Amino acid sequence: MKATIYDVAREAGVSIAAVSQVINGKGKISEERRAKIMDVMERLGYKPSVIAAALTGKKTYTLGLLVPDISNPFFAEIARAVEDRVDHHGYSLVICSTDNQDERVERYLTLLQQKSVDGIIIGTGIEDKELLAPILAKSIPVTMIARGLPGEAIQTVTVDDYEGGRLAAQHLLSLGHTSMAVLAEHPKVTSSQERIRGFREAMAESGQTLPEYFVKSGGRDLIKDGKRNASELMRYAERPTAIFCCNDLLAIGALQAARELGISVPRELSVIGFDNTILATVTNPALTTIAQPTERMGGLAVDIILQKNGEQPDESSRTVLAPELIVRQSTAAPLR
Repeated sequence: MKATIYDVAREAGVSIAAVSQVINGKGKISEERRAKIMDVMERLGYKPSVIAAALTGKKTYTLGLLVPDISNPFFAEIARAVEDRVDHHGYSLVICSTDNQDERVERYLTLLQQKSVDGIIIGTGIEDKELLAPILAKSIPVTMIARGLPGEAIQTVTVDDYEGGRLAAQHLLSLGHTSMAVLAEHPKVTSSQERIRGFREAMAESGQTLPEYFVKSGGRDLIKDGKRNASELMRYAERPTAIFCCNDLLAIGALQAARELGISVPRELSVIGFDNTILATVTNPALTTIAQPTERMGGLAVDIILQKNGEQPDESSRTVLAPELIVRQSTAAPLR
């Protein structure tokens, strides 16, 4: 038989009202007693009825997460960080992959509303901002993660993409590179555009320029796009000596292109990625990249949604975390 709220109360040695208060996040209960009740609920496998809660307008203890592609290691790591934090608070998570397509975003937002989720974390690109209007009108908490939505007063947890681009450029400049190119995601991905802006401005400060034809954008298949665009760059008469890739998957595509063209990395071409996913450590050579603190980002996004700090955060607040340069074997000084 399934455990009931009565079983939890009896096992924890508390009243049914106390268990109910823990479930609903209300009441003045000590952290010690709250932890004990949560432990008993987990041990007995007790789960409040989501359907019943939704019908009565109460919490369903479910959050939604929208990402472009769960097979992308960066978003898989984000999803895991969010899921771990959600589970810590006794919630469940619904994960949706959108491929950065507005029609899929709209469909999943409708689905999550039907499931009466208690909040939605969005880590996907959205072109039509009106898609969020029904969610915001119903006062469903929304937080953006790893993506911004310019012009909208929505809480956001992100890395400093501009600074990440600067770090990449400064690293390559310090090695002596003057001819550098960029592989970017789809133009509508704002994080990618900020990384390019930071990279370009750091180059300009050193008296270098980034020609427009040295900036290549891709679509949905990041590794294939990275490989194709890097191959095109490598066939230029005056080819770049270094490529900054706006994520690690694009960098893997660039490494594949170099290998097929017989170009040695890093002796003849330096490649630097962004994200520091697990793939960065298994490439040959290991990938120099800009790290994002995915675990912290996921945890903060959940805490903002659940307002665990006890205060109502500013709707337009942005939490911007610092990126970190991780130097491995895919970058070196250019051949003289």
